[in-house]
Amino acid sequence: MIGMSLVSAQESVLFIGNSFTYGFGSPVKYYRTDTVTDLNNEGIGGVPALVKSFSDQAGLDFKIYLETRGGSGMDFHLENKLGVIGRRPWDKVVMHGYSTLNRLDPGNSDLLVETMKDMADFLRGLNTKVEIFLTATWSRADLVYVPNKPWTGESIEKMAMDVRKGYDVAAELARASVNPVGEAWNKAMESGLADKNPYDGIALDKIDLWTYDHYHASTFGYYLEALVVFGNLSGLDPRSLGENECSGFELGLSRAQVRGLQDAAYRQLALESRVKPAPLVLPQPVGPERCGEGL
Repeated sequence: MIGMSLVSAQESVLFIGNSFTYGFGSPVKYYRTDTVTDLNNEGIGGVPALVKSFSDQAGLDFKIYLETRGGSGMDFHLENKLGVIGRRPWDKVVMHGYSTLNRLDPGNSDLLVETMKDMADFLRGLNTKVEIFLTATWSRADLVYVPNKPWTGESIEKMAMDVRKGYDVAAELARASVNPVGEAWNKAMESGLADKNPYDGIALDKIDLWTYDHYHASTFGYYLEALVVFGNLSGLDPRSLGENECSGFELGLSRAQVRGLQDAAYRQLALESRVKPAPLVLPQPVGPERCGEGL
């Protein structure tokens, strides 16, 4: 356990997104589905369930919900899901749009900016004090290393930086904070933890942040996404979860991989002054009994 909770009463956290939230291509999609509430009743655990696990281990009292639809941008949720989203006020909302900013015009952030502002206005109509977090997503290897794609010939880091620029504009108008997930992926690649190009094979002792389609994330990639979101929502150093963190153990990550991913999340969050270094509090060695109910 990390120690004393930063939250004095239970807070509701809603995730709005697509397959990048629900964990397509990875066991994360159906991970701990009983710990979160899927408002679409599709039995999803996904990144929200990972954030719930981290939060429980940290002693935070978050009640987590999700509303997701694959392949969608925020325009879909505005047009089709306000009745679901608007059933209650929310304390915190984490949301993102389509992976290229605009499905029909990759790299153009105009639609993202407009729809994030509209959704933020709707959410503040439910609760004027809601905290909003926009998740800037990662570079897609299938759009960088494959010929005749929007980012062909660019560095793998470039797409994430372009996506971040769009989210920065959206966050300013929506009065939101940005979860710098794509740049944390960049940090993992820059450090040598993760391989930059899955198309030429994965180098010895490196991890692949992408799943088989080189588009969605692998378990490693979603785990890193969840660490960044957890750190930004809570203000806690992700490294303070420790190398024996439960979900990493349950999903088959090694201690070295857990440490490396926590460090990548921490370094990006610290660079943006979202978290402060915290002494590492390592749990006891992980066993099934420690990772069950009642953490």
